[in-house]
Amino acid sequence: MNDMDELDQQLTSTFDGKVVRKDLLHRIKKGTNVPTFVLEFLLARYCASDDQAEMDAGMEAVLATLQDNYVRPDEANAAQSKVATKGKHRFIDKVHVRYVEKEKRHWASLENFNSQRIAIGEKFYRDNERLLEGGIWAEVTLSHNDIEEDDYAFYIEDLRPIQLSRFDFQQYTDGRSAFTRDDWLNVIMRSVGLEPSKLSQRVKMHFVARLAPLVEPNYNYIELGPRGTGKSYFFSEFSPYATLISGGQATKATLFYNNARRKVGLVGYWDTVAFDEVGGIKVRDPDTIQIMKDFMANGRFSRGAEVIADASLSFVGNIDLSVSQVVNSTEYDLFQPLPPELDLAIMDRFAAYIPGWEFPKNSSSFLTSRYGFITDYLAEAFHYQFKHTNRYEEVNRRIRLGKAVEGRDEKGIKKTVAAFLKILHPNGAPSDDEFEEYVAYATECRRRVKEQMNKRKPDDEFALINLSYFNSDETEVVVYCPESKDAAATQEPTRRRLNVSEQTESQPDEDEASTTSAPKVQSGLAPSRTDEIRPVQPQLREQHFTIMYGDTGHSYESIIGPYLSGAKSVIIEDPYIRLQHQIQNFVRFCETVLRSGTVKKIDLVTGYDDKTQLAEIHEKLDDLKQSLLEVDIVLDVKLNSNMHDREIRLDNGWVIKIGRGLDFYQRPNSWFEVGASDLSLRKCLETKVDIYKVETAK
Repeated sequence: MNDMDELDQQLTSTFDGKVVRKDLLHRIKKGTNVPTFVLEFLLARYCASDDQAEMDAGMEAVLATLQDNYVRPDEANAAQSKVATKGKHRFIDKVHVRYVEKEKRHWASLENFNSQRIAIGEKFYRDNERLLEGGIWAEVTLSHNDIEEDDYAFYIEDLRPIQLSRFDFQQYTDGRSAFTRDDWLNVIMRSVGLEPSKLSQRVKMHFVARLAPLVEPNYNYIELGPRGTGKSYFFSEFSPYATLISGGQATKATLFYNNARRKVGLVGYWDTVAFDEVGGIKVRDPDTIQIMKDFMANGRFSRGAEVIADASLSFVGNIDLSVSQVVNSTEYDLFQPLPPELDLAIMDRFAAYIPGWEFPKNSSSFLTSRYGFITDYLAEAFHYQFKHTNRYEEVNRRIRLGKAVEGRDEKGIKKTVAAFLKILHPNGAPSDDEFEEYVAYATECRRRVKEQMNKRKPDDEFALINLSYFNSDETEVVVYCPESKDAAATQEPTRRRLNVSEQTESQPDEDEASTTSAPKVQSGLAPSRTDEIRPVQPQLREQHFTIMYGDTGHSYESIIGPYLSGAKSVIIEDPYIRLQHQIQNFVRFCETVLRSGTVKKIDLVTGYDDKTQLAEIHEKLDDLKQSLLEVDIVLDVKLNSNMHDREIRLDNGWVIKIGRGLDFYQRPNSWFEVGASDLSLRKCLETKVDIYKVETAK
């Protein structure tokens, strides 16, 4: 890296010991599945210096700590042996605690330690309630239990959450006073790992908007856009006060209140609950949506008990259609990817729709090598403001909105502006020009919500889309969304019926009748009457989603099965098809492939540890080879001791990447419990899944 620039110098002198060079993070991040805030927690401990020699020594210390204390999933048995041999050992891992009703006690588990029965004292989950709701990353000391009569081998001797032990907000605001607004904005960008000089002012505003739910209570937004823009990063990696969930966890017990346990769900323990791949949300109980509406409206709900919580809800996902085509279409809208359960009442509760299509694709060219805040420090600053500061009244006194701005419009705009003030002006009020910039941006993001609702609604309920504000000169400024400003289909949508039940109330005209066989989009909109764009087939689309710890409903059949259509050969690269249960998982994978009916060849590339294990692998896989030959499938196995990546490639062009490979299931507590045989009912470990298509050779 070049010498420190002026902003680096100012930041390191003002916030000494609370900043870190971000290229150190990029270097160490490769090859680890550890969140950013965990890695920077270690970097802050060992690399809080601008002396290159001290920094190099610190990097070695961080790597040594990870080597000694971070457990890879395939090293669980060795880790257990280490605790048993030494008597105790300290690990860095995500810790979960669950209550087992029939035993009337709590058990802990470490995500990568592969033991579901670790004894834990009450004080740990009493002082850290998030252990019971999603789990937390921590430094945890495990000890071996030598008492033979006990039914557990390990217990937690000590547990320290990976977060700052002390945060001084006054010091933070005093430090902010040394920076201009634009410099501070650049500091925020560098703190999340991006180089601001490569980003436009508008894109910087988008990134700030992504942070809004981390500082503003009960703030709800949606962001839909292409893959690879980092939509879920802030919720999975940036803050220990945010949790990212997949659609499989969208139950009222998990999210809101568990009547059986008499415990508040995720919204009671996290600042932000984010729904990843929102298009895939499956809501089995309609009550969940009703409670969600109540909670999004006022931060409270009733479910056997009156519950008040501050959590913000963020909805992120992909949009597959061209934005230009959508806004110019009379039949489609920018909410198209959402499932039917997320209806207009949910949409109306979004304070903002962030245009995800304007973000740059993830690329190393956008990463900064300069100084930024230690992620954990900035997360603590945001958490403090989330809990202890209120800028809404300040915004309310200063802002003046136009007549088209209605109740939820006004609330959404003001909350967005309040969030911007917390992030960019924690020390005081912005200038008039800066304030107007935030108001204009917030108004645009709310207008985007209202425009799309107006396209869906057959009447004029949301017709007042020309949202405006008055600037410091008392001039009324109407705000437009750049993608739809000149789109007549969005600005003046054709009124139409939305669903079959409504259409049966009156006879359709001849044009409508002639198109009843046309395909419909997922959102339930009326059938197409023109040569507009056609909906993407949902079962064969590119996907990126996260399977969360404890999720169920994810079998090889559900993830991979649909993409096997027409495939004749499968190549699977997974270094950990070596242990008994891993080979059993591979057998189940082969059974999924067999059910496709078209695949004739499977190529497996896997790893090995030593010659003894090598012989065992050959013996088990030879049995599988013979079995597959009997159903006309050839299995070819290649062993490579140096491989690491995991990938499934189909000759029809589809590629499936699962972060943990096939081994992403938790070990059952008993082989006689639900999920022991059916993988769709088996609890999962946390992993990311990427499914995309590549060009095939002709």
